[in-house]
Amino acid sequence: MPVRRILITGAAGFAGSYLIERLGATHPIVGWFKPDTPPPRPMAGVEWVPVELVDRSAVEAAVAAAAPSEIYHLAGAPSVETSWINSVPHLQVNALGTHYLLRAVERARRRCRVLVVTSAQVYQTGGDPIREDAPLVPSSPYGLTKLAQDQLALQAASDGLDVVVARPFNHIGPRQTAGFAVANFARQVARIEAGLEPAVMRVGNLETRRDMTDVRDVADAYVRIMEAGLSGRPYNVCSGRAHRMRDLLERLRELAAVDITIETDPARLRPNDVPVVEGDATRLRSELGWVPHIDIDRTLRETLDWWRAEVQAGG
Repeated sequence: MPVRRILITGAAGFAGSYLIERLGATHPIVGWFKPDTPPPRPMAGVEWVPVELVDRSAVEAAVAAAAPSEIYHLAGAPSVETSWINSVPHLQVNALGTHYLLRAVERARRRCRVLVVTSAQVYQTGGDPIREDAPLVPSSPYGLTKLAQDQLALQAASDGLDVVVARPFNHIGPRQTAGFAVANFARQVARIEAGLEPAVMRVGNLETRRDMTDVRDVADAYVRIMEAGLSGRPYNVCSGRAHRMRDLLERLRELAAVDITIETDPARLRPNDVPVVEGDATRLRSELGWVPHIDIDRTLRETLDWWRAEVQAGG
């Protein structure tokens, strides 16, 4: 049986690090990271390689050197907020970088399955849970760049490459940076508990409702899609339940060791904040047998504990 050789772009990122843990050390893994960032910590079975995703020649050379049988393409510019300020980097990394990667696989002329991770931001939002056949009408510049990535992947599958697509909704958990709402809430709580900030949390719109899934369940979904997903078929990765942000914050406040008050910070309000985003993961559940195992309370508790340790360590 040939050895599975796995390439993960964005391997040093939030979801990428959990995907490595989910895959374990049973197969060789090549992890790409951005050349202008510190090298990731050494991990058993992982070869770290700096690759600039928007450099066509570098991508082609790195794919040829890795000779992968599977590629998990997680790398991308992840921020909706910053896309309103300057969408060019998002378009370059999300769309152009994906184009270069898929072309490199095509040029390598070897059997290789590619999982392209796009986003639920490609969809038009509404009151009903979002299925994979929902209209593709993004509501932000970020969503437009992910739609371009998504369609590049599906077109590559139509052209004969073995490509599957994951469309994740919000995922949260320990190790997520504070640029995302739940992680930001947890960090503020941890800093307040440590006496580093006044007992006042500054937040954005708390009335929005978002579909949240623990990042460890998301990593498991990616593996299942890679192993058994149909080529050219997109799969929603979501819990199927939209949580009100105020409720998530209240749960974190209940876990806090001190009393905390809440203040709205206008700087944290987005120009176009969609009221409700809820996904439908029926396809992933029924076709691939995926079931999320980590409930929201555990995710919040472990996220807060991680931030407490980070704050104690000076983070």
